[in-house]
Amino acid sequence: MLFLKRLMIDPSQRGLMFVDGELKAVLQPGKHRLVQWRRQLRVDLITLGNGEFVVPNAEFLMRTASDVLAPQVEQIDIGDAEVGLVYREDRLIGMLAPGARKYFWRAPWRIEVKRQALGEQFRMDAALIATLIQPQNAKLLAEMASAVVIKEVPESAVGLLVVNGKVAEVLKPGLHGFWKLGRMLTVEAVDARVQAMDVQGQEILSKDKVSLRLNVGATFRIADVLRLRSAVVDWKDTVYRELQFGLRQAVGTRTLDTLLANKGELDEAILGYAAPRLATLGVELINAGVKDVILPGEMKTLLNQVVEAEKAAQANLIKRREETAATRNLLNTAKLLEDNPVLLRLKELETLEKVTEKIDRLTVFGGLEGVMKQLVSLK
Repeated sequence: MLFLKRLMIDPSQRGLMFVDGELKAVLQPGKHRLVQWRRQLRVDLITLGNGEFVVPNAEFLMRTASDVLAPQVEQIDIGDAEVGLVYREDRLIGMLAPGARKYFWRAPWRIEVKRQALGEQFRMDAALIATLIQPQNAKLLAEMASAVVIKEVPESAVGLLVVNGKVAEVLKPGLHGFWKLGRMLTVEAVDARVQAMDVQGQEILSKDKVSLRLNVGATFRIADVLRLRSAVVDWKDTVYRELQFGLRQAVGTRTLDTLLANKGELDEAILGYAAPRLATLGVELINAGVKDVILPGEMKTLLNQVVEAEKAAQANLIKRREETAATRNLLNTAKLLEDNPVLLRLKELETLEKVTEKIDRLTVFGGLEGVMKQLVSLK
């Protein structure tokens, strides 16, 4: 039986024509008239998409109908030690992993696959990094997350490239990109600036068995990143513990009076204990000091009583010293008046003047002579 079928193929499509299940032709965009005569005819419309030839059993079709597909479809094979970057019209659109096989339409776009050998080379090309971090390539970068590592090392930090658990390279500040296909690869950024740490609420007994609570502050910086990474797992915890041990050693060997009298000595003791130990780990301890010394409630009361007693004794001593000095001055004045009658007379007149200043009315009998005889006895 004869059948006539009309078919319209859009420019964004191609048609795979099968006759009795066998691929016979690739139909191009346009109008087509298909005649079916004593055979089974089928046309599968394939959307070009981004240029990749994606159909069920693509590899089987390429093997069994290569004479039909080869002029239209290109086969790309990627080696086990390389990666393929897919460009469409010079624009990066995808990546092919090692060992991958893909098929691409030869038209209407110009598809190019650039191969990059991996081997022992981890670093990505700077131009490729700049392309991937563009906003329009955010989706592509997300798809490539399992294959690449792009990390920015700040200006104030030191970067470490760690491959399969070992440090492969020390990285300078800047933007770095690496292939991590077939290996475990990470980039660690270690801050090289001066950092601060507080050791708070440490309950410690002094040499004379007084319980104290102390807070310590310290500043430090990472001097040797490689030594630090190989020496300890958690370096911040190590710095904290060394400061803690230094504080306990310094307080435990000193009495309360010594601690309160000279806090600078305590700071030097902590620094002297912790600095050499941290230096062997690659950490430079710049400064360490006690911020607060907190005493128990009953100890505060006792110390306040001691201070109050000391101040009272000092005040009493000053008072007695002043009284003694005043008495000594009176004695000296008396001796001076005894030896000098004229000076004594002047003193009497001065006293009389002060007395009369406080009297509202003064009645005098006998004139000036009476005053001199009755109020002041003259010899």
